[in-house]
Amino acid sequence: MASPELQAALEAAEAASVVVRDLYRRNLAITTKADRSPVTEADVLAEQAIREVLSRHFPTYGFFGEETGRHAMDAESIWLVDPIDGTKSFVRETPFFSTQIALLRGDRLVLGVSAAPAYGELAWAERGAGAWLDGQRIRVSAVSRLDAAVLSTGNLKTLAAGPGWTRFGRVVTAVDRLRGYGDFVHYHLLARGALDAVIESDVNILDIAALSVIVEEAGGRFTDLAGAPVTLDTTTVLATNGPLHGELCRRLAGDGV
Repeated sequence: MASPELQAALEAAEAASVVVRDLYRRNLAITTKADRSPVTEADVLAEQAIREVLSRHFPTYGFFGEETGRHAMDAESIWLVDPIDGTKSFVRETPFFSTQIALLRGDRLVLGVSAAPAYGELAWAERGAGAWLDGQRIRVSAVSRLDAAVLSTGNLKTLAAGPGWTRFGRVVTAVDRLRGYGDFVHYHLLARGALDAVIESDVNILDIAALSVIVEEAGGRFTDLAGAPVTLDTTTVLATNGPLHGELCRRLAGDGV
């Protein structure tokens, strides 16, 4: 049975989905934030809906939202929220955007909800309770060889501009297939065993916190590109089914290549 926290996160995700479904494909005005990322009325209203639900159930918890920033970050438990991860997809009217809600307790992410109303998927996980997609238990693949693996990529600008690009190119030539599903999509696919690894170099914690719990509870591994655990400062991702993780870390670091 889901904990009260997970039930609240699922309720909050549904409240956001109601807002997002109503405003999708409505040609909303776009504002550009200081970091040059877009924001719409849907982002703001969806985050308000999420915060109202979570605050009602857990008024003493901290809150770190994409649109409203950090509040009570000294609390033992902190909600991490991106109301529309993939706003650029939202405004271009493609369905590859989602609501991301995670709970950080101490230094550990303990639950995650990833809701994609236009795409039509809802994934969630809680530590020790497995990962679920649309009500079905999911698990990563058992692929153990790079030459049999499917790799998906997302944001790669920083990787492309640095010395790691050549090493990444060697990884691409070593795997069976390369795809670029991006955003929440490739993490859902990884967690249900439809692909085997994901590499990204330009993310923030609100993009990936919930997804990291989902992938790990599905049996996978989720670190930064150097193999370090996910923290509030993480900006890169290497997520795998587990058996491939060590070799991919070594290749991306240039060891033995």
